[in-house]
Amino acid sequence: MSAAVLDHPVNTSANIGRLRDFVTALAALLDRTSDEAEILDKGGALLGDLVAHDDWLPDAFAAPSPERYQQYLLHCDSAERFSVVSFVWGPGQGTPIHDHTVWGLVGVLRGREESQGFRRQSDGTVAPEGPPLSLNPGEVEALNPAHGDIHQVRNALADTPSISIHVYGANIGAVRRSTFAPGGEAKLFISGYANALVPNLWDRSK
Repeated sequence: MSAAVLDHPVNTSANIGRLRDFVTALAALLDRTSDEAEILDKGGALLGDLVAHDDWLPDAFAAPSPERYQQYLLHCDSAERFSVVSFVWGPGQGTPIHDHTVWGLVGVLRGREESQGFRRQSDGTVAPEGPPLSLNPGEVEALNPAHGDIHQVRNALADTPSISIHVYGANIGAVRRSTFAPGGEAKLFISGYANALVPNLWDRSK
């Protein structure tokens, strides 16, 4: 999916209404359809609109850690049909090879990310599939388990953090998933979240 034209004043007052509008529109989409191809297409367009503006993510959910990348929950649908997460990568940080088991969308908000797809081979090993995908601000990648959802992601910048917004078709912090060694050995994990509090999307008093 192509990038939108960026409106890029880095977060000053956190225009949280953009995130509220996004989760409301995505919930309405899921009310209308359960077709994953349509969800990825139309949901990807909604996410593209969200990450085209860098003025809404509160600073508390954009903070890197020197130890490892951070996975901050921004919103979980009340029926756990989807979750929205900010991934914050310190310079050079990345994930192990892993899967998702549910549909997903990744949109870059700040910096640049590199996503390398992998596929299981007939002998059980995992091998890179195609060249790495470089994602810049405003660009969105779709993940569909039916077509392969094993990948490895890293911050492509060696000197500054990168941030991406991930949307998954479940409460991703509670989903049993797997990491993979190059030889194919799988290790189960449940990611949880880095934060104990979530942003308040629903206070319109201001």
